[in-house]
Amino acid sequence: MARGKLRIYLGAAPGVGKTYAMLSEGHRRAERGTDLVVGFVEHHGRPRTQVMLRGLEEVPRREMEYRGARFTEMDVDAVLARRPAVVLVDELAHTNVPGSRNAKRWQDVEELLRAGINVVSNLNIQHLESLGDVVESITGVRQRETVPDEVVRRADQIELVDMSPQALRRRMAHGNIYQLDKIDAALSNYFRPGNLTALRELALLWTADRVDEYLQQYRSEHSIRSTWQARERIVVGITGGPEGRTLIRRAARMAAKGSGGEVLAVYIARSDGLTSASPKELAVQRTLVEDLGGTFHHVIGEDIPRALLDFARGVNATQIVLGSSRRKAWQYVFGPGVGATVARDSGPDLDVHIVTHDEVAKGRGLPVARGARLGRARLIAGWLVAVAGPVLLTVLLTHVGRALASDSGPGFANEVLLFLFLTVVAALLGGLLPALGSAAVGSLLLNYYFTPPTHTLTIADPQNIFAIVVFVAVAVCVASVVDLAARRTHQAARLRAESEVLSFLAGSVLRGETSLEALLERVRETFGMDFVALLERESDVAPWTCAGSVGGNGGAPLPERPEDADVDMPVGDHMALALSGRVLPAEDRRVLAAFAAQAAVVLDRQRLALEAERARDLAEGNRIRTALLAAVSHDLRTPLAAIKAAVTSLRSDDVAWSPEDEAELLEGIEEGADRLDHLVGNLLDMSRLQTGTVTPLIREIDLDEVVPMALVGVPETGVSLDIPEELPMVAVDPGLLERSVANIVENAVKYSPDGLPVLVSASALADRVELRVADRGPGVPDSAKDRIFEPFQRYGDAPRGAGVGLGLAVARGFVEAMGGRLAAEDTPGGGMTMVLTLRAAAGRAPAGSPLPAQVTS
Repeated sequence: MARGKLRIYLGAAPGVGKTYAMLSEGHRRAERGTDLVVGFVEHHGRPRTQVMLRGLEEVPRREMEYRGARFTEMDVDAVLARRPAVVLVDELAHTNVPGSRNAKRWQDVEELLRAGINVVSNLNIQHLESLGDVVESITGVRQRETVPDEVVRRADQIELVDMSPQALRRRMAHGNIYQLDKIDAALSNYFRPGNLTALRELALLWTADRVDEYLQQYRSEHSIRSTWQARERIVVGITGGPEGRTLIRRAARMAAKGSGGEVLAVYIARSDGLTSASPKELAVQRTLVEDLGGTFHHVIGEDIPRALLDFARGVNATQIVLGSSRRKAWQYVFGPGVGATVARDSGPDLDVHIVTHDEVAKGRGLPVARGARLGRARLIAGWLVAVAGPVLLTVLLTHVGRALASDSGPGFANEVLLFLFLTVVAALLGGLLPALGSAAVGSLLLNYYFTPPTHTLTIADPQNIFAIVVFVAVAVCVASVVDLAARRTHQAARLRAESEVLSFLAGSVLRGETSLEALLERVRETFGMDFVALLERESDVAPWTCAGSVGGNGGAPLPERPEDADVDMPVGDHMALALSGRVLPAEDRRVLAAFAAQAAVVLDRQRLALEAERARDLAEGNRIRTALLAAVSHDLRTPLAAIKAAVTSLRSDDVAWSPEDEAELLEGIEEGADRLDHLVGNLLDMSRLQTGTVTPLIREIDLDEVVPMALVGVPETGVSLDIPEELPMVAVDPGLLERSVANIVENAVKYSPDGLPVLVSASALADRVELRVADRGPGVPDSAKDRIFEPFQRYGDAPRGAGVGLGLAVARGFVEAMGGRLAAEDTPGGGMTMVLTLRAAAGRAPAGSPLPAQVTS
């Protein structure tokens, strides 16, 4: 029986329309005559979802009782008995009630697929198991219901249901997602704009990766080796040299010329020992490419041109950027170089750019980690000189002897010196063993061809025996000296590499820059590993858990214990660094131990930072709650007490109040009620601002239509208004502007001395209009000008009962919601001036104003 096909609608957050899209797909298929049923759809009381369920056949749910409550789940047996062609199953990540057929709904879906039934389902990006930690760090909420990534990856179709954060919050505010009593809490917590933007980015990137996977799979199945230029992918080959920064910037400029360009920097290292590039320079280049929006890759390969081309074709790259060779002219005798080889073998579908830089032809210099080792080419050359050189020299000297008609040729002493020269050359090229081989071959040839009696291994003259012995001794000494120098140079190079690694490590510790993932990636690159993980456990008997990991090992299961890895480095009793890829030599473990210790420090630092952040959030919450409690306990109770006292006096039968007294008491009641209304209004406005539900209705209006309305309730002699007639109109929400100006003026009047009115003036500057509210109060120092706009802040010795400190915070929030700006400045001569900057409306200036240029209210 053929396996059914799975289609998944993926969303960034609840409410984007996954279930609606799934039901729409169901209606389309049903209209085409497909045998389709609804296995399980939860409408959550959303009217539009309920409407979409009409006309679709629903399989009755299975009722279950758990802990005294009744629940309904999808009846898998009923769906299997019905055997439709397609079944709609909502909420793929749902956890079934204990006692159900399967623990998870995705397991129910797997059973339906194995039965040959096609399934259409949905889930949110936060329910993917691999993204649990990422989502928790963004939203602060740990997702308990997850789906293994492999289940979703196996889906035949994945369709992204996308919606902007602003549109989703509007849908939430309109009550289309949650019940009204849950809207404010949701908007101020999980559905914050930053959370939704980050989740949307996760969903888009994850879906884009799946598209790349499908494309690569198709290319592999059809054996397509040519590049499909769906989008520009530029591979930058870097060597760890200083020219890498130039290449990365050049590639970034090339990618920026087209939409969707991508930069991939790749460093290719051989698999033996520490990598040959400077870790410090590689770290700088990694940071640079990531800052420019690209990615950094570390690849192991013995043949660098082949590895670079394989990587480029594997990622479907369209261009390769390489730097001009740093080799000197004479070094080209060893080969054409990486750039020329890559350009020759790239083919017509892969463009290769050779970029010039300041390091061209300046020489490569000694590689940091492996420069002093005698490479394969030198060893081969050394053995050729050691074996073939004496043979060729013997043939040459024999012919010279015949030309001179002499059996002795140039002379035995000169012949020994020539063979000794070959031995020294072999030692310089190949080290000790080729030199010893050259000495052995040379001594035998000298004895056989040039020592009387010739053509025998017998030596008649004792002087010749002494000469050959000295020749062999000198050859061994020279070879030993050359080999010792090579080993000492290699040790110095390794120590230099280790010192650079440790220096970079120490600097990152002091600066506190390295995250755990970055540090583990540095370990992987430094030692050329496939996978690196930091494992920890709570006790000796507890299982190991992964605190962080980078890389991968070709789909094989990752090591669950340090013993399962190729290399493990303990860090204390309950932590270890595990590396997979190859076995490290003992000399590399010293540097690895430093990395392991630093990884433990970084992990502790990250956890402490997370705890500190949580502590700050708790402290801020406590501060807000304390301030709100103080406001409720004093500032709200004060007018209530006044109202209560006035009402009690009026109802008292013991006193006969005169009409004037009654009017005064009623006025006090009205004033207290107005104060209560104002305080509660500010509290509600602050709540709206914090949840982001303030939606301004922008329209063009004159300032002199709004500002006088904001001055109602201000003492008659408290404000002097100066608004010129020729001011342009402003693009604002009149209601929000009125509330903002009222709060600003009220604050200014509160602090302004008696007899000195607050000046409210306006002026036009370029494309904006400034409204200034100046008082002659004590003023505010520069260090406190920003703090006065924070909630529950009252500067200086503000009298008790003067408000809860929300007026300016609400005013700034409303102004910024309208696209304006509110700032505090010093008033010349003393006091403070609030400057409210608004956008001028495009169009004509007002023809006239019914108000005079200056009004005193």
